[in-house]
Amino acid sequence: MGFHDILKVEDDKFYIDVAFRKATEKAAQMRGGFISESNIGRSKQIESMKVKIVRTVLCEKLMDTLKSFPDIDDLHEFYRELIKATLDYGQLKKSLGAINWAHNQILAFGTTINHKINASSQPSVMNSQRREFYGRCSSILKQIRENFKILEHARRTILDFPNVRTGIPTIAIVGFPNVGKTTLLYKLTGSKAEIAPYAFTTKGVNVGYMYKDVKKKPTQEELAQSAVEREDKGRAKIQILDTPGTLNRPEKMNSIEKVAYLALTILANKAIYVFDLTEPYPLADQLELFDRVKKLKIPLMVYVSKIDLVPKDQYMEFAKKVGAITDIDEIKKRLMD
Repeated sequence: MGFHDILKVEDDKFYIDVAFRKATEKAAQMRGGFISESNIGRSKQIESMKVKIVRTVLCEKLMDTLKSFPDIDDLHEFYRELIKATLDYGQLKKSLGAINWAHNQILAFGTTINHKINASSQPSVMNSQRREFYGRCSSILKQIRENFKILEHARRTILDFPNVRTGIPTIAIVGFPNVGKTTLLYKLTGSKAEIAPYAFTTKGVNVGYMYKDVKKKPTQEELAQSAVEREDKGRAKIQILDTPGTLNRPEKMNSIEKVAYLALTILANKAIYVFDLTEPYPLADQLELFDRVKKLKIPLMVYVSKIDLVPKDQYMEFAKKVGAITDIDEIKKRLMD
């Protein structure tokens, strides 16, 4: 799911300035050409044209912004819940409604003012009516100033959402931060991600794909294409999600942790839990989180990372205790079954 078509939301002054400037420029062009021989005719055409341009520009800007946002109710459950987890859902819906309200107000009042201008016979009255429309437009947009800010914040937040496929088998790699989840993703799929030595290394959901028929392994050129393009060709078989590090505090999840939780509970058909015996986090905490993940009733595999950094007998004993797999080829085989 891509959200890059959502338009940048500017402030009220920006839209007013654009509309008024276009109206002024058009009026200057009209004055330089033949319009009407009478002062009344010239005034009527110019003032009416200004109202129409301002009305059209503002209504188009507002409607384009409104239409560029996805219909939240039509989104996949993962994205609906992600929006609710990272944004004030009620505030977002209210702000979208405010844009629609402003559009309708400007459209209706512009039509009314143009009727008055066309019915008038005094240039000064026409000018006054056009200025009244300008003032009303400025007032309407000022009333939804905060809604513009809310929608721009929402746009930036939504742009950071992971671009995942919702119609193919999905595996979630879960565990604490810095335990080797991103490295495991690379070993399984060849998908690289920037890794840094601090908590919450993975700021979003990293995505990779496995392919069942190794004889049809994608070329380097195909790998450079988007995941969507590759899947559309029938090449992507299994989607692997490297979820953000999840701390063991479900009642106090931050937005990053909520992304991991939603990916696991809504998207994943299976999960791989990663243990790190070098203990960037205490093993007792890793085991506690592991028990909580098991309660979600999702088919679960266990992987022990960084085994070259601990004594062999230590990781072998632990792997046997939790039923862990340390061989990447064995994990791949099980995922393909």
